[in-house]
Amino acid sequence: MKKPREPRIVRIKPRWKRWQQQFGKGTMLIATPRLVEGLMRRAPKGKLLTIGRIRERLARDFGATTTCPLTTGIFIRIVAEAANEEINKGKKRATPFWRLVRDDGCLMEKFPGGVQHQAKRLRQEGHTIVLEQGKKLPRVKDFEQSLIKR
Repeated sequence: MKKPREPRIVRIKPRWKRWQQQFGKGTMLIATPRLVEGLMRRAPKGKLLTIGRIRERLARDFGATTTCPLTTGIFIRIVAEAANEEINKGKKRATPFWRLVRDDGCLMEKFPGGVQHQAKRLRQEGHTIVLEQGKKLPRVKDFEQSLIKR
């Protein structure tokens, strides 16, 4: 978290077939943990944020076609782990990582404490957590209604 890094924009290379099919010959932002953390901190109590919205916002802010999903996922996990450490040390205003869900509303199994901890925190904020038939992960019921506005 503390290493000073600058975000970079790179051209989507032909060998990145999956991304080139989706975004053509566009550009991809390689963000930083601090940029990701800044967006995660904006989710107020009772509201949610998705990974996709973080990526869209960062790409738009930096004029890129998309934001790298791999590094964004890594940075989200770094932010969550750092925030959990701060909470364990007694800090009251840590980044509310539990308010971040997958694009389909499912909880994040790799967050500190797993989906059980995230579900507990979200229930405390008034969300209903359900496990739908055929899904491996619990999700927030009607999560779209709780998404923060772009």
